[in-house]
Amino acid sequence: MSAPALRDAAFRDEVLIGICTFRRPELAATLASLAGLEPCGLPVSVAIADNDRTPSAKDRVDSLAAAHPLPVTYLHAPEANISVARNALLDHARATGSRLLVYLDDDETVEPAWLARLVAAWRAGQQATPRAGAVLGPVRAHYRAGAPGWMDQARAHDTLPVFGRDGAITGGYTCNTLIDLSDPAARGLRFDPARGRSGGEDSAFFADFLGAGGHIAFAEDAVVHETVPEDRARLAWLLRRRYRMGQTHASLIARDRSRAGRLGAAGLAAAKALACGGLALLGVARPAWRNRQIMRAALHVGAAARLGGARQIEIYGTAPGRSDSALRPGPGGS
Repeated sequence: MSAPALRDAAFRDEVLIGICTFRRPELAATLASLAGLEPCGLPVSVAIADNDRTPSAKDRVDSLAAAHPLPVTYLHAPEANISVARNALLDHARATGSRLLVYLDDDETVEPAWLARLVAAWRAGQQATPRAGAVLGPVRAHYRAGAPGWMDQARAHDTLPVFGRDGAITGGYTCNTLIDLSDPAARGLRFDPARGRSGGEDSAFFADFLGAGGHIAFAEDAVVHETVPEDRARLAWLLRRRYRMGQTHASLIARDRSRAGRLGAAGLAAAKALACGGLALLGVARPAWRNRQIMRAALHVGAAARLGGARQIEIYGTAPGRSDSALRPGPGGS
């Protein structure tokens, strides 16, 4: 979404790692992992955008910052709206002249070479044709004891890019992402506050980035890790997540379609849902395969429902600890 923003400072080749947080104790582990980063060849700093209505993370961030090897800045973005927090980080990066903004979630930990690999992929992308103005890395989910075995087999909570038939990445996310703010396609882009409670603000941001001529690279080796909480290690949670993802996708494709076009797309999504249901029945004895198909069906049901006029579900600002990861794309989810 394009909107007036703070005037950009002259960009310097520096990295700002931006983390949105909302009452998450795991933030301490995230910052601890950043303390072990290997050099990436550029100056690095960290900013934390607290999305709680009160500055609940300030004392904890200030305490952790005092002993951290990287400069850590606390920002209060008090709207319980994830787009407000993301935009606070955008504004901070632009105002301070940091060319590279790297988004990371507050429940993730990084490998020592993570940032160096992201930056290396960005440098390679600058030499490519077309030039890449953003880089995505994968998120690897880990399960606690007692989680269903099929989830690990299906990589049900992992986050990976979606590639088109031409090999180009067709969308983006903000749980392991580098954005070159000097790229023409990124200039003036903002996260839409109207999507800040329903989710999908990152999908809309990157849809606009790609629509403006931007290109995205993939750093396959720039892995971050997350541990899946018990309440998310359930098929019901995954189905709800995929349903919301389908709603988000539908809201994006509906922007440029007539009512007849939206209804046609809804019919196609419903047909895909039925096909996925049939595939699930064929794989009834293979839990990972079966449940992957059921999740795909839920995604298409969400798309059909949204195109048919169903209301978008709100997920932010309603429960402590709620994270944007509920809307991350997973493997094979499109």
